[in-house]
Order: sequence, then structure tokens, then C-alpha cells
Amino acid sequence: MLVKVRWLLMVLPFALWGTAMAAMKPLLEAAGPLTLAWLRLLPAGVLLLVAAQIWRGGWGVDRRDWGWLAAFALVDAALFQGLLARGLVGTGAGLGSVLIDSQPLLVALLARGLFGDAINPVGWLGLLVGLLGILCLGLPAPLLRHWWLMGPEALGEAAWSHGELWMLGAALAMAVGTVISRYACRHSDALAVTGWHMLLGALPLLAGSVLLPAIRVDAPSFWPHWSALQWGLMAYSALFGSAVAYGLFFWFANHGDLTSFTSLTFLTPLFALFCAVALLDEQLEPLQWLGAALALVSVVLINRRALIWHPVGAAAEVVP
Repeated sequence: MLVKVRWLLMVLPFALWGTAMAAMKPLLEAAGPLTLAWLRLLPAGVLLLVAAQIWRGGWGVDRRDWGWLAAFALVDAALFQGLLARGLVGTGAGLGSVLIDSQPLLVALLARGLFGDAINPVGWLGLLVGLLGILCLGLPAPLLRHWWLMGPEALGEAAWSHGELWMLGAALAMAVGTVISRYACRHSDALAVTGWHMLLGALPLLAGSVLLPAIRVDAPSFWPHWSALQWGLMAYSALFGSAVAYGLFFWFANHGDLTSFTSLTFLTPLFALFCAVALLDEQLEPLQWLGAALALVSVVLINRRALIWHPVGAAAEVVP
């Protein structure tokens, strides 16, 4: 029973992220990416710090961890959420979520080098399959067809404004941030560190949201004019898609195999695609569906790599 509950809690962050992506997409019509990013982070950070005070008896962070906490806040909160919100402007919630979920591939490589997480040949195969899936999802079809003839020229100058590239940048930021979180939690509680990193990461986004209208005439207003339903979607994204999801994610990320756990991120597209198709009337091209399927095959290979590569030895390890 406890094992089932643990697995449900491990999967919950990815379900919440997937549905939060669908909830955030329509909010961009009346708000800028910076506003959406800080409104998602700031309330969530406060809520996590209150939870740390109630359940952990304090929200303090050991002074030895403050340097890593600052880096964690900058990379995983400010940079990741800013790139994510900007990427949603130019891509759908379903596709955007899948691109964000390329980060387990990067986490696996970083964890292998920094923490010595074992990746046998089956795991490497899973990473390659996942990378192929991300290429099918994130790169324009003409580039995939003509790369061998045109190379980088197939992207064109306008490609750098595509939402897909912003999303891939966000995936890199989250991968690096996930690894940094382990250093930031060496002497401090993971819940308090997660709350502080969201609160601190929201500040530069908030400052940018305030200053941008003064710099650009066409910039969206600082405070969005949303309906009650839209504010409800924002509250869901902040409280469930951020506070609950990130609190659980970084707790598990600091208490287990980083490669195996973060590979569960590939479950997020299932929830995001369902919400995007059902609520936003989005559709993916056949090549993108193939990419999603390859991504799911990748996470299975990564999580079952020990059992597939050494079935007898792996089975003996789980027998009490």
C-alpha cells in the first residue's frame, strides 16, 4: 500500500505540470510571459515556506547552502519559468510540454558525470531513443528532411523566434536546476529550499514585468485584466502546478536515483496532450505523435535498464 502511495505521489507532479501547461496557454492573450511567470512563482514560494514552517518546524536555510540556493533560484525559477512562458507564446501547450520534458535526457547525462548514476547500454539506448523523439517533436519537418543537404541553413533566421526553441532552452535550464538542487539541499530541508528558490526567482521576473511597459510601447500591461475563470486557471497553475508539483518533485529528486525519477517527466505529455486536445482543440502532426511515442519508450528503457540488462541480478536485488 505504501509503495502504491509513493508511486502516486511520484507521478503527481508530472500530471499537475501537464494540466498546468494547458491552463496557462489561454492566459497569455491578456498577459505577458513575464507576468505569467512571476504570478506562477511568487504565491507558490510563499505557500511552500508556510508549509515548511508548519510541517518541518522552520523555513530557514543553512548559510552554507545560500550560494547554491541563489544559483538554483536564478536558473531553475527565473530562467526556466521565463523561457517556459515565452515559449508558450509561440507553441501549443501539448507540444510545449513535450519539449520541456526533454530535460530528463540532460539530467541523466549530468547525473552520470556528477553523481555517478549508473547508465548501462540499455539506459544509453533509452537516451538516444528519447533524443530522437525530441528531434521529431521540436525541429521543423523541412529541417529533418533536408538537414543532410542544407544543414543549419534549413532553420532560417526566423527560427530563433520559434516557441519550440524557447522551450528547449527552458528544458536545459530545468535540467541544470534539478542538478543544482542537490547541492542547495545538502544542509537544508528540500521543502524550504524549494520555497525560497521560487520566491527569489520570482523577483527578477516581477521587476521585468514592471519595467517592460516603460521600455516598450507595445508591451502588455503589468497587471492582467482577467476574468474570474482566468484567475482560477492562474491560481491552479500557481498552487497545484507549481507549489505542490515542485515541492514533490524536488523532494523526490533529492531522495533517490535522479536519472530514473526525472525520466518520469516523460509522463507529463500524456496529461498535457489530453488537456490540449480536449480543452484547447490542439492537434499534433503525425511526426510529432511519433516523437511522443519514442519519448515514452525512452522512459521505459531508462527506468527498466537494470532489469533488462541484467534480468537475473536485478530480480535478485528486489527479493527481500
